[in-house]
Amino acid sequence: MSLYDDALALAPDLVRLRHDLHRFPELGLVLPRTQERVLQALDGLPLEVSLGASLSSVTAVLRGGKPGPVVLLRGDMDALPVVEKAPVPFAAANGAMHACGHDLHTAMLAGAAHLLAARREQLHGDVVFMFQPGEEGWDGAGAMLAEGVLDAAGRHPVAAYALHVVSAMPHGEFSSRSGPILAASGSLKVTVHGAGGHGSVPHRAKDPIPAACEMVTALQTMVTRRFDVFDPVVVTVGLIQAGTQRNIIPETAYFEATVRTYSAEAESKVADTTVELVRAIAAAHGLRAEVEYVPGYPVTVNDGAETDFLADTVREVFGEERYRTLPNPATAAEDFSRILDAVPGSFAYVGAAPKGVDPENLPANHSPYAEFDDAVLPDGAALYAELAARRLAA
Repeated sequence: MSLYDDALALAPDLVRLRHDLHRFPELGLVLPRTQERVLQALDGLPLEVSLGASLSSVTAVLRGGKPGPVVLLRGDMDALPVVEKAPVPFAAANGAMHACGHDLHTAMLAGAAHLLAARREQLHGDVVFMFQPGEEGWDGAGAMLAEGVLDAAGRHPVAAYALHVVSAMPHGEFSSRSGPILAASGSLKVTVHGAGGHGSVPHRAKDPIPAACEMVTALQTMVTRRFDVFDPVVVTVGLIQAGTQRNIIPETAYFEATVRTYSAEAESKVADTTVELVRAIAAAHGLRAEVEYVPGYPVTVNDGAETDFLADTVREVFGEERYRTLPNPATAAEDFSRILDAVPGSFAYVGAAPKGVDPENLPANHSPYAEFDDAVLPDGAALYAELAARRLAA
């Protein structure tokens, strides 16, 4: 039987695991129940398992029966602080939700461990299964790197792969691209300091609110006039806080922005330029601004050869029509970027819309109404396993 045939046979177990994880989502770096459930799913397999010290990670090494290199497979495990409204019988009820499908990634990776363990003697090398907490803004990949995930097998991987489901993407479609596939993320935090006073006599105060508003507008203009349109930058102010009452001029105004870039050069420039711009506007108003630019995840860059290999594998296993090359990168960000900074590899999407449903009409990832079709679980497990087995053999 093929790996895909075996994955289809595993489907009921993968669905049960996914539903159990979905009912009890956990946030951040510490996921004790999720970690325990993953260990149960791996129990009995010939794996060398180690647990994270600062986070609830699980790293499992499968030693192949033949000499060869190391391949790493990543699956993230954490949920989001979203109250679930999806009409599924296994919905969460604890105020969190697997609204980005990480429960599917975890089940797929556990399935791949079973598939490859059954073929251990035929593997030309070792496989590292990286079950990672804290992808949703907690930099779990960075923490696992610091704890030595790349040395888990005793030598560095030659390739690394990660899959990510998309609720509003055609069922069973795999997609990726060479080069940048996801943006770098950063955050801009600004506190404008003025002097409070009565709203009826603004000349006797130093009002931080108009200056903050001017900063927000100027940041948008900065993007269109200081940056190359072919090396895109996105700056979105999503939080503004100031004042307590309409006739009181506050002492401070505060706002935060998310910043997305696709090159190290653009990120470095936007970090310097935003800080310079905000401080200059504050000074022009006779005010002072505290400005902090906080780098987040770097650009997720797919290796060209590894992405071609992934595409060829999808076409051979599932059919030519199941793979699509993305024309452009997405503006989301991913900490798998840190793995790809150290190891050549590829990040790919898996369409998880229900069969026969127009994905354009479905809620997207991170929505409280997002749903993901269980039917893609064996597809993802099989692709993980095929990528590892074929890359080791190569």
